Amino acid sequence: MSRLRRLLKILFVISRYRLDSLIPVDRLPWLVALLLRYSPVKLVPIGELSRGARLRMALEELGPIFVKFGQMLSTRRDLLPDDIADELKKLQDQVPPFDSAVAVREIEQALGLPVTELFSEFDREPMASASIAQVHAATLHSGEKVVVKVIRPGIKKILRKDIKLLYTLARVLEQWVPDAHRLHPVDIVADYESTLFDELDLQKEAANTSQLKRNFEGSPALYVPQVHWELTRRNVMVQERIYGIPVAEVDTLIAHGVDMKKLAERGVEVFFTQVFRDNFFHADMHPGNIFISFDHPHDPQYIGIDCGIVGSLSEEDQHYLARNLLAFFRQDYYEVARLHIESGWVGEGTKVNEFATAIRAVCEPIFEKPLKEISFGQVLLGLFQTARRYNMEVQPQLVLLQKTLLNIEGLGRQLYPELDLWSTAKPYLEGWMKQRMGPKGVWQNIRTRFPGWMEQMPEVPELVYGALDQARRVEERQQRQQELLVRIAEASEKRGRITSASLGWLLILVALLSAAEGWQWLAELPFYSQLLLVAGAILLARR
Repeated sequence: MSRLRRLLKILFVISRYRLDSLIPVDRLPWLVALLLRYSPVKLVPIGELSRGARLRMALEELGPIFVKFGQMLSTRRDLLPDDIADELKKLQDQVPPFDSAVAVREIEQALGLPVTELFSEFDREPMASASIAQVHAATLHSGEKVVVKVIRPGIKKILRKDIKLLYTLARVLEQWVPDAHRLHPVDIVADYESTLFDELDLQKEAANTSQLKRNFEGSPALYVPQVHWELTRRNVMVQERIYGIPVAEVDTLIAHGVDMKKLAERGVEVFFTQVFRDNFFHADMHPGNIFISFDHPHDPQYIGIDCGIVGSLSEEDQHYLARNLLAFFRQDYYEVARLHIESGWVGEGTKVNEFATAIRAVCEPIFEKPLKEISFGQVLLGLFQTARRYNMEVQPQLVLLQKTLLNIEGLGRQLYPELDLWSTAKPYLEGWMKQRMGPKGVWQNIRTRFPGWMEQMPEVPELVYGALDQARRVEERQQRQQELLVRIAEASEKRGRITSASLGWLLILVALLSAAEGWQWLAELPFYSQLLLVAGAILLARR
């Protein structure tokens, strides 16, 4: 019932803000287009608000899941008109805040002291507000400037309703839409649910922040602020305040003399370093979470915040992904097809040559072009449509990575449209593969696994002895059976014939001797021994 109410609420909001006017009716199936043209929604006046403002306000009213969708769309100016993208950009850090008195109450309950004792200064006016939390500026008694992040009260209840609705829609898709099972919609919703609820635990975000900071300690490419663990709880987090230029303010960056080409290339470097070197990547890299340091504009440094959503890959997926990307960069479509088949990402029985030809038709046009002429979204869509013939399935474990890659593309498009992503990423991946597969990588892998091997070493002699003893017993049993059959053959030559009775007894004897431990209960005999036993009994019965 709650899901039905939520669905009705979504339909009401769509009608209220006349989002139907944003749908290209001429591209829809005729029946759907007919229903939209004569829908009662048409009676609702559009008003004076722009289409971008109506879409933004609708997403804000619908809640965090829809806000996050709008945040991702805001980076895709290749897919959206500028007026809509400009409005959706406000979703990154300009979501309407909740009451400051409520924020103060949440902080004091979580930390057990009044804000006047916790901080020498506390700004009750939020400095930023997002879909799940809002941030207040403060100063510690030591004089250090910090920010205090507070989770929106009651947000978990809203998220649970939306997640239940998404599960319902996912199951409907799997049951009624052809080929939808390849998208694994239920698995994708489950992954999204896990990452979304992780964002509600600021202690997890603090741990992610600390890990990312360690990974890039001293790096000129990325700076991550320090977490104050003594002032961090599940719904409150205090961390170092950073000062920088929001990455989306391109004109400001240019005015400060920032090297935009180097900045864009470093963004690619940071992404691939997180995915391949560290296997720990920031998976919510929309522009509201990224700033650029004021220092050294000719050697620009990113500042990353809001590490609530992070991702990692299994060792196998990481390896296959790197090899796939390198094969793409080298335009080796046969290798791409072979890797997809080897990893099990496409259906069994797929012919490598056919699949390689299909991939070539989609990917060949994108190479040797600047980023402004390439859309990864369109390439991924083309690949999926092509691979449907080969039962290619979306890998749920790669969904976060794909989303992050789309964010990186949108960000790079804003910073430096002429960026050649292929030539920027290819040397890094080649170096990573060489390091991993070369002597140093092999030696490092041995060093990593050596303690585990040493722990298991005392058990090795016993395991080897057991295996050898079992092999010896099998060999002796086979030798006894062979000797017995030779004697039977010799006896038959001497006597000229073997009666059915004697043959029956001999078969029974062979059956019993072939058992692993000699005389056993019939149920414990090997299958072939039971067959011999039955054959002997039949011969005796015929006597």
